[in-house]
Amino acid sequence: MTQSLLSRPFFFCGIGGSGMLPLAAIVKGLGAEVAGSDRSREQGRTPEKFAWLESRGFALFPQDGSGLTSGEQVFVASAAVEDTVPDAARAKAVGATRMTRAELLSSLFNEAECSLAVGGTSGKSTTTAMLGWILHATGRAPTIMNGAVMKNFVSDEEPFASAVVGDGKVFVSEVDESDGSIALYRPSVAVLLNVSLDHKSMDELRALFGDFLATSGRAVVNADDLEAFRLVTHGNDPITFGIDNSCAALGIVEGSISESPTGQNATVIDRRDGSEHALTLAMPGKHNLSNSLAAIAAANAAGIPVTEAVAALADFAGLARRFDIVGTTASGITVIDDFGHNPEKCRATLKTLKSQAGRVLAFFQPHGYGPLRQMGDELAQTFADELAPEDHTILCDPVYFGGTVDRSEGSERIVTLMQEAGASAEHIPAREDCATRLCELARPGDRIVIMGARDDTLTLFARDLLARIEA
Repeated sequence: MTQSLLSRPFFFCGIGGSGMLPLAAIVKGLGAEVAGSDRSREQGRTPEKFAWLESRGFALFPQDGSGLTSGEQVFVASAAVEDTVPDAARAKAVGATRMTRAELLSSLFNEAECSLAVGGTSGKSTTTAMLGWILHATGRAPTIMNGAVMKNFVSDEEPFASAVVGDGKVFVSEVDESDGSIALYRPSVAVLLNVSLDHKSMDELRALFGDFLATSGRAVVNADDLEAFRLVTHGNDPITFGIDNSCAALGIVEGSISESPTGQNATVIDRRDGSEHALTLAMPGKHNLSNSLAAIAAANAAGIPVTEAVAALADFAGLARRFDIVGTTASGITVIDDFGHNPEKCRATLKTLKSQAGRVLAFFQPHGYGPLRQMGDELAQTFADELAPEDHTILCDPVYFGGTVDRSEGSERIVTLMQEAGASAEHIPAREDCATRLCELARPGDRIVIMGARDDTLTLFARDLLARIEA
């Protein structure tokens, strides 16, 4: 089925998005003809990305339907793309087959001889990159589908390396629970990192993740996360991992963790045979140590010895926008670019920042009005819990690229909640005004973290902010 599908031309609506771009790259790498459109291109955002796509043979069109000319084309679009959008309307008019991103990805994923899926509310991209790197470093030639740029695979030819095309036998991908599409995947190995509030209710998440484990050949489950650990009985032949839970098959030797602002060392213990393995990780934060255990366990479930998996991670370079240090000024002000956008991800980033001395200035751009309503209370409490009185948080207005979403409640409500919970916070609607305010506040030794999702220009914002402070 997949081979006949790949013989047809593809058109990706929103081809520059973090989910669409790597999938489009994989489809093209498998030999298909790929074209697409993106509203960001028409708005002049991240022009270098679209110039690179064109240089690699992707035909790009305005988002006006002009790129859809034949019923032979496969039109790939988010389920959120309405039929009234010109590309969608034109695809329907010419009789093109419409698929969601998840439908296409799962059809490719499920046909691999060995398929490894990484699920959970937080940490998916990092763990997927770690796992992909282990498989690559140990000669398995995996295809890797990620939502973030993997630094190990970046080159002059591949500056946006969020995907790798392998030999077709091994496929590694993060899988999304937010739209329920996780149910489409039938992995050889299913990794469950954590279960916490994000886009769906806890009851819905428990059902989705429980089924995810049940349909896999083998389960890898975080024993430190209570909600995830409760689902371990749904999995087949599970391998558990955890830093704090001594019941976990793979863990960390107590007292072996040493951490710096940019990395950490620890000793991994395999309690199944008692063996110990020295781990070096060029990423700080307990959550990243947990992610590394998940990747080691998943690789082991796919047949890679623990010792080889641990050794491979010594060369893991991390991800763009995952605690990505943009730079440090001569006066010692550091700017960090981070994908934190839900309570769990923000908590992990803030904990990592506060594990080292110094004041934190946090800038947060909410990734939409809907998500802000869903998780605003928990988000506000997270910032209040993790930051000290001398730290400060600034929120701009949520991301909005058009549409009919209810915009009656925005960032000002979250800032009020933060203040009521004891945090120092303020709402400044325009992002550029936030940059000015951060420049005014910054003093030697501060760490400034830029947080948010669904907006590639945040990285440019972080770089420009560093340049302004240095000037």
